[in-house]
Amino acid sequence: MGYALEKSKAHWCERAAGSISIIKLYNSLVNNYKASNYALNSQLKSNFGFDPFPKSCTLRAMAKLILSDGTVFEGQSFGATVDTDGEVVFNTGMVGYPESLTDPSYQGQILVFTYPLIGNYGVPSMEKNEFGFSKNFESEAVQVRGVVVAQVSDEYSHFSAASSLQNFLEHFGIPGITGVDTRALTKKLREHGVMLGRIVQGVGGRESGGGEIADPNLNNLVAEVSCSEVITYEPKTKNETPISIVAYDCGIKRNIIRSWLKRGVTVHRVPWNYDLAKNPSNLKYDGVFVSNGPGDPKMCRETIAAMKWSIEQNIPTFGICLGNQLMALAIGGDTYKLKYGHRGANQPCVEAGSSHCIITSQNHGFAVDEKTLPSGWSVWWRNANDGTVEGIRHESGRFFAVQFHPEATPGPEDANYLFDTFLGVLEQEKVLVEGKK
Repeated sequence: MGYALEKSKAHWCERAAGSISIIKLYNSLVNNYKASNYALNSQLKSNFGFDPFPKSCTLRAMAKLILSDGTVFEGQSFGATVDTDGEVVFNTGMVGYPESLTDPSYQGQILVFTYPLIGNYGVPSMEKNEFGFSKNFESEAVQVRGVVVAQVSDEYSHFSAASSLQNFLEHFGIPGITGVDTRALTKKLREHGVMLGRIVQGVGGRESGGGEIADPNLNNLVAEVSCSEVITYEPKTKNETPISIVAYDCGIKRNIIRSWLKRGVTVHRVPWNYDLAKNPSNLKYDGVFVSNGPGDPKMCRETIAAMKWSIEQNIPTFGICLGNQLMALAIGGDTYKLKYGHRGANQPCVEAGSSHCIITSQNHGFAVDEKTLPSGWSVWWRNANDGTVEGIRHESGRFFAVQFHPEATPGPEDANYLFDTFLGVLEQEKVLVEGKK
């Protein structure tokens, strides 16, 4: 019976030729048959050890990824059945797709997963924690514009799973394409560099991809993912020396906020363009933190101005990912776009002047030009693969930033101690200030 259904599926695939309406009809017939023959299905599953009508029987419409140079990669549609476009980038992580999909740093991008099987452990619930933000994800929505995989898993198994990847993407209106030769696609992106692309539903026409694709990096993507007002989070347990920080939300990953709160730090989360010099909300703080975020750092003029002011005022300042690039720009340095960026959970970084190497989680397409760093500043961390700058610091020890993600999610936690390093600076500063009173 299962074989007969597979033959029928192949026949319908040939007849459908990408027709969404026919495919929906076929899937409806299969689902109705499964519902009306539940007892029979259960008996067959008991006798033979498998479901005669597994989810994998679902027929998929055809779709294709069209790159800006005209290259076409064909596959099958999953998630939302809509077209989309964006900057096509790849991530080399083996796990962590729920965190990656909700990372605001991917705003404006179509994400290619190089690992061959995605979706096999589903996605967790969208519930919020006691502070009012996502408990399980890096934001409250899917941030990528599209997803490309070699094989998506219809079946999933994990104790915390609440949904399939298919339903998750469909809920947020994000299209995916499976059955793509992601090895060939990744090789092309490595040789050419990241490219613009478009996911198109169906198989007919539109070989040009529907016209020119706008470069998302020409927009201020940070403004699209930042909060719009000041939000203050109070930790459940405070330190003996109470510490508060202003955290610039340039697309802040939620585990960064969690990392501060679990260390007893009060977090004033502010919009990317908050005027720290005027401080209209009259915030009380001991240090300044600048988060990760998407796009070209030079678009964030207001954030750069705020970092410049905080450094000039000698206020301890720490940055992660985009925050590293913004700090370089704030002190008069420069940034540039990498050929294909660093996106994955296995990037080795070496601390300058030592053999100390850590494995880091990364997601960025721009980097700091070390030749433009002013006097008193130096490279703190360097990528062991390509030698690019992975962190900068000032000789005073009060201002520093890293290009990688100490908060991980996903990825290794080798660099998690850097939150404690900055916290130590703030605590020492507060003790000195209070001792002078």
